[in-house]
Amino acid sequence: MAIAVVNEDRNRIGDARETFTGKRLTTSQFEESWALAGVVEREIRKSGSFKEKLGDYAHAFSRTEKFDPMKAETIIRDQFRARYGETMNQMREGLMGREQKLDKSAVEAAIAHARDVGRLIKEGETMPFYRAYDDRAVQLARELKITESGAKTLMKDSFREQEGKELYDWGKAIEKEFHTSKMEAEKAEREATRSQKRPHPRPR
Repeated sequence: MAIAVVNEDRNRIGDARETFTGKRLTTSQFEESWALAGVVEREIRKSGSFKEKLGDYAHAFSRTEKFDPMKAETIIRDQFRARYGETMNQMREGLMGREQKLDKSAVEAAIAHARDVGRLIKEGETMPFYRAYDDRAVQLARELKITESGAKTLMKDSFREQEGKELYDWGKAIEKEFHTSKMEAEKAEREATRSQKRPHPRPR
């Protein structure tokens, strides 16, 4: 599976290099704009928007490469289309459209992921609420093919409906009991270890 993904990426890069835009870029310009397309794709999957991040990165790209800002944006858009097979707006509309058509199974999945937030905070290495919430939202978003922002809202609303309480308040309480207490204990242990290793002053 991993080899297939690598080969697919190489094929897309090769095809993109042969496009009207790709042929006119230096190696560094091609690689940087390809990476920037990936940054924009990540923002679309996270929030369902891209214009602000695209504008910021296109401006920085244009400034360092002596491009007109609109040309830089066009390059990134072209690279995005070559890399993902659709435009930025098509990807955004696809994600947002699926969020409007979620069924009962999606709600059930959201509740399961919301409850799993508590397990991530409690078990193993533990983690703070914000990380556990994000971890489960990312997974849910991938399963439902929606934005991570939409997944978080679905988890929050479904949890409130099912449990009669706020996911944030519930998660923060678990964080305080398990994660925060563990972090404080580990900090105290590190401080004690450092204290023991400090050289003691010699008596005069």
